[in-house]
Amino acid sequence: MGIHSGSSFDIPAEELLKIIFEFASKLAHENDLDQVHLLMAEMGRRLTLADRCTLWIAEPSEEKIWTKIAHGIDRIEIPIDSGLVGAAYRSGEIISIQDAYQDSRFNQTVDKKTGYRTYSILCIPIRNAEQEIVGVYQAVNKQTSPSLFTEKDITYLSLAATYTGQSMEKAILYSELIESQKEMILTMGNIGESRSRETGQHVKRVAAYSYIIAKGSGLSEEESRLIELASPMHDIGKVSVPDAILNKPGKLTDIEFNIMKKHAEVGYGIFKNSKRRILQAAAIIARDHHEKWDGSGYPHGRSGEEIHIYGRIVAIADVFDALGSQRPYKEAWPLEKILKMISFEKGKHFDPHLTDVFFEQLEAIENVRNQYKDES
Repeated sequence: MGIHSGSSFDIPAEELLKIIFEFASKLAHENDLDQVHLLMAEMGRRLTLADRCTLWIAEPSEEKIWTKIAHGIDRIEIPIDSGLVGAAYRSGEIISIQDAYQDSRFNQTVDKKTGYRTYSILCIPIRNAEQEIVGVYQAVNKQTSPSLFTEKDITYLSLAATYTGQSMEKAILYSELIESQKEMILTMGNIGESRSRETGQHVKRVAAYSYIIAKGSGLSEEESRLIELASPMHDIGKVSVPDAILNKPGKLTDIEFNIMKKHAEVGYGIFKNSKRRILQAAAIIARDHHEKWDGSGYPHGRSGEEIHIYGRIVAIADVFDALGSQRPYKEAWPLEKILKMISFEKGKHFDPHLTDVFFEQLEAIENVRNQYKDES
């Protein structure tokens, strides 16, 4: 393990502290695993003056180790025993070499595909609180002369690896919590829909459409994801509606329709006292997604911006999907007819701005529609 003892290009203490505080601040409140991944990689790159720094996360049960290099790009996976990253993971030892091509463990495949030339590499195992190895920090091509990583680089990246293990654990736990909540909400949403003989694909499609419309309307990623997570509960109040009304193969009488309309308030009542943001959003969506922009909807006849934007977004998503789906009382509409109806209802049923967003995002919405088709 060739290690250079020091360099005139080592980071000054003041700059080192600046980097650490900058990233500590960013990571303190960050729970998104992908974002933690990318922040830690950038911190490692700047601490070691490397050309590239990559954070690899191990999945022993799958016999693979993976990394993210950018948002929106699929993760890169390699066998857990592959190359220098795999060697550092398996041995638990720090690996530092000046020329990767002189080490038989180095996998040249990526270089050959990309035209990149890897020289110096520093690999440091990442451990969790129980000192189990959960990943590997990999810094590539020290941007100094000589280009060999130093003892100080190892010290800096080792400290970062310790912090990374803690940050990763927090982000992974948070990610698992969100996934558990999402699974629970989808399951509960499916219970409400299954009583009216609708498929679980309906709530998945409405959730995905709602996210696309929310993001397209200018809402933040966080709020758009919140709407996506909460929207499957939009019709949970249907658990209170008798089967004979839910599945009636014809038009409802006025009395039956008044009973049906109560499901919006019932859904709101189920979640209104929750302290959880997702369930608070679910309460709002359940209450408001049948309101109409012109005030002719239910349960309260709200109009315009009196209707919460969560409800206005899910209203379009739900109607679009409902019209395109077969129900006990109707056949599925063809897409062209649905789009004409939504356009006609702009400023009547639907928020005019959100209607424009819907049509702007139609390609993405149709992709979701094709991805989550009902089983025939």
